[in-house]
Amino acid sequence: LPRPVARGLAAGTVRLLLLLLPRMRKTAEFNLRLAFPEWSEAQRRAVLKGMARNLGWMAAEFARLPRYTRENIESVVVLDGHENFLEGKSRGKGVIYLTGHIGAWELSSYAHALYGFPLHYMARPLDNAPLDEMVNEYRGRSGNKPIYKNEAARMMLKVLKDAGTVGILADQNTMPGEGVFVDFFGKQACTTTGIARVALHTDAAVVPGYAYWDENLRKYRLRFEPPVELTRTGDAERDVRENTQRFTKVIEEIIRKHPEQWVWIHARWKNRPEGEPPLYEFL
Repeated sequence: LPRPVARGLAAGTVRLLLLLLPRMRKTAEFNLRLAFPEWSEAQRRAVLKGMARNLGWMAAEFARLPRYTRENIESVVVLDGHENFLEGKSRGKGVIYLTGHIGAWELSSYAHALYGFPLHYMARPLDNAPLDEMVNEYRGRSGNKPIYKNEAARMMLKVLKDAGTVGILADQNTMPGEGVFVDFFGKQACTTTGIARVALHTDAAVVPGYAYWDENLRKYRLRFEPPVELTRTGDAERDVRENTQRFTKVIEEIIRKHPEQWVWIHARWKNRPEGEPPLYEFL
């Protein structure tokens, strides 16, 4: 299918799914009320509509990954602030590509590899083995490689020691044993400590990167922000918490700039600090 047709059909499918799966829609509506209590219902509906379009487009772009090459990628994705990534890379300790489920997250790392900067990405094997094989085959066509959870720590350290790049999605709910509660849109959210622990251990540069749709340009901008400078107080656990909060605030600021391009259907605040009641009573 031509790209506009594929993206349109995929966006329509996501809109239909939101109608057919009320819990998914309720989660998104709840999250938007929590994150933006000052907004009108019309504003939240507009963001939900934009989110459906973004998710559909992202799915269509993923299906088209094999068609993108170094010769044509600039017609779809342009680099923005790439000097920030290069600064982090020039430090020689490796780069942690800090990102989230924003815009075309699958396309962002794929495009960056086509531009000459492949990475290792954190991956959870899908339950469907043939589908998992196909997804990773697509992701790997530009040179990216997976790191699975059972080998995550060892592989991440090896890649960073070799001055490579590791991409990590840092915007999902985390089990309490693997994370800490930090502020996210004014509400405590359990967040992975892995990025902070690895960054503090290796001194790797933590560079935020994300591909968002630029309506004026009619392309995705793969935007890199300046490396996040680490806090080091000498108190290991305090440093982990404070840097995790810092990374989370960066993700929040990106989402605030492009709220219609984040995945609001995820129950980000599902796990609660001890003693707090659940937020998603409808799940």
